[in-house]
Amino acid sequence: MIPVSNESEQRAIQRQALTATTFVEIVDTLVDDFDVIDVLTQLALRSVELLEAAAAGILLADPDGNLRVIGASTEKVGLLELFQIQNDEGPCLDCYNSGAVVSNAGLDDTPSPWPRFAEESVRAGFPSVCAVPLRLKDLVLGCLNLFMSEPVSLSTAEVALAQALADVASIAIVQDQATREAAVREGHLQHALTSRISIEQAKGMISERSHVEMDEAFDRLRSYARNNNRGLTEVAESLVAGTINIDAVWDRRRVPPPPATTPERRAQS
Repeated sequence: MIPVSNESEQRAIQRQALTATTFVEIVDTLVDDFDVIDVLTQLALRSVELLEAAAAGILLADPDGNLRVIGASTEKVGLLELFQIQNDEGPCLDCYNSGAVVSNAGLDDTPSPWPRFAEESVRAGFPSVCAVPLRLKDLVLGCLNLFMSEPVSLSTAEVALAQALADVASIAIVQDQATREAAVREGHLQHALTSRISIEQAKGMISERSHVEMDEAFDRLRSYARNNNRGLTEVAESLVAGTINIDAVWDRRRVPPPPATTPERRAQS
């Protein structure tokens, strides 16, 4: 049997490697025409792995300063994030308004500043939550919400890692427009909000076609985009517009058909 200390060391090494890989992946998005939804989805998924959270969600502010759900590791968390916005209470709103980390480890047994959210979060299986701001200097873009399945707080080191991930993602979002706040809000953030609509529509189409849950539908959409070196939003918009056959996306086992052979190509071969 491997000693506990060795197991702990191995987990620490694995976490360090995954942390490094995650930062590299996010930094690699700093190129033209990067897909902001894919970046934020990757952030949410990796945050769950790195911080041992049960789930994660991301909200961004629209040009009017209203928070919108942009990414979530599960459909359940996406709905919980929406619940916060609709009821105008929750850690994400406090985090966005203050620009500071908001943490609560006892939603199920202590008086909460967000009673309706606390009840809904505990019912969903998340008695603890931590909200970390997505920010660039003095500009708060939104927040990263981490949901835990146990009533425990993230450690100081874990909160620092979550903030570092959120900060790098913020840089990826604004790119070279960091110094132009108005352009940031009207540009990448508005594009993210618009992109999300197309992605939700595409998820619904895949879910209905293949009779799977929305989480699985999103996984299939994202897998198709990555396997074909295309942007997530681009694939979603093409699917909604009908320029991509849904049968090529919904079934994981399918591969894209080979390019059609034209008469000219046949003549050359």
